[in-house]
Amino acid sequence: MNIETERKFLVKDSSYKALAVKSYTISQGYIAHDSGNTVRVRIRDNEGFLTIKGPSADGISRQEWERKIPLEDARELFLLCKPGSIEKTRWIVPESTAPAGRFFEVDEFHGDNEGLTVAEIELGRADETFDKPDWLGQEVTGDKRYYNAQLSRHPFKFWEA
Repeated sequence: MNIETERKFLVKDSSYKALAVKSYTISQGYIAHDSGNTVRVRIRDNEGFLTIKGPSADGISRQEWERKIPLEDARELFLLCKPGSIEKTRWIVPESTAPAGRFFEVDEFHGDNEGLTVAEIELGRADETFDKPDWLGQEVTGDKRYYNAQLSRHPFKFWEA
């Protein structure tokens, strides 16, 4: 099992798209999301994935187990998901000063979460530094409202101002 260490930010504008090296269409649903544990099924373009995540004590790091599964299995597992799903386009944007391979995953949400764009960067450790591009906005690491499982239950477009 891996430890996922990531920081999360709101995105100020769409200038990241010109820097992106690829993008994916993602649909995901949650079979379970209780006490910080989640079991998620995801379809990314034409690939299926099953992911289990543990709770986060610090809002930055948590245990994660993920496996690629056949697309048809992923479609069938969607039938077991709780109400509410996530639809988004994920843009892969290299971090300019990073070691080769480090990048931002910028999620442009659709459907009930239309208007929300969030960037995440995976780090080797919680205190690791990284380049913060101009399009990166307020940090929301640890703010549970921006967890995908939470957005599936309480979509962005229904938040009170």
